[in-house]
Amino acid sequence: MAKVTQNKSVRSMPITAWPAADRDGWERASRPSSRLTRGGAASHLADITRDDFARRYGYFLDFLERTSRLDRQASAAAQVTLENVELYLAELQARVSSVTVYGSIYKLRRAAELIAPASNFAWLTEIEKDLAFVMRPKSKFDRLVSTGVLVKAGLTLFIEAELSDRSELARARGVRNGLMVALLAYHPMRLKNFAALEIGRSFVEIKESWWVVLAPRTTKSCRVDERRVPDVLKRPFDSYINQYRPILARSYRSTNALWLSSNDGSPMGYSGVERLISQTTLSAIGVNVSPHLFRTAAASTAAVHGGSTPHLASAVLHHTDRRVTEEHYIRASSMSASRIYAEIISDYLRD
Repeated sequence: MAKVTQNKSVRSMPITAWPAADRDGWERASRPSSRLTRGGAASHLADITRDDFARRYGYFLDFLERTSRLDRQASAAAQVTLENVELYLAELQARVSSVTVYGSIYKLRRAAELIAPASNFAWLTEIEKDLAFVMRPKSKFDRLVSTGVLVKAGLTLFIEAELSDRSELARARGVRNGLMVALLAYHPMRLKNFAALEIGRSFVEIKESWWVVLAPRTTKSCRVDERRVPDVLKRPFDSYINQYRPILARSYRSTNALWLSSNDGSPMGYSGVERLISQTTLSAIGVNVSPHLFRTAAASTAAVHGGSTPHLASAVLHHTDRRVTEEHYIRASSMSASRIYAEIISDYLRD
């Protein structure tokens, strides 16, 4: 397989910048249905799923552009060829895990099928099968921390930022980082939803309490997801929104995005939030805890400390299928048994 030099300036090309045929094909697929008109092939998908497919296709187009292979006059999805995919795959395998490689190729195929439904991408399915066979999820045990540790770390960062004698911008950045960690620990929603939180829309104040309110069309389960922000975060968020967020906003004062970049005040995107949370946890607790691992931490914490409340983890993670969280209860039982067994041996050695 051909090799491609790794490029660090990877991004997902926005739909508005796609080649015309790809953009038109995606818009047709995403067209909502009406009373007399049938919707496009992607109209039945949840917004979060459709956005994810578009984002992955955007990464592929960005790769083509960075490697001078992008043809802006090509027909819809015509650039999803064996040669291009092999080169793209080589770059992916050099910088991301085998699980992410598989997911990227699978979602590239799904997006291509939606953009060009008359084309045959069966050959890409065969590549997916090979990738699934060698896929090895990275062990989470060396990065697994309890939710309590994450909450404490987030609140500590917030307090330290408020009390520091650094510049206003540095304090605002620290406050934002701490609240990101604390809120995601309490409410481990999916990254797509967390990054897109908006004041007055999905992050709202109701009767002197902050709430996360996710509409059905934005959630993977297609159900409304409402979560009251704990009282311990009420004053910190009041301070962030009224005092520190305006410092971050600068010329972007008209945006309602909850999370703003400290570089220029623009709304933070999916990748930026993901990267910042990983960097912040690594700096604060010495462990790189990605946003997805916050969900793992929540499931394991619920299993260990909430054993008397059946399916607590499923409710916290908003899973419709409770079997999804079953592995965390199995893991927790194993961990508890190992701890008890070790205590028995220690008692025996002390006798």
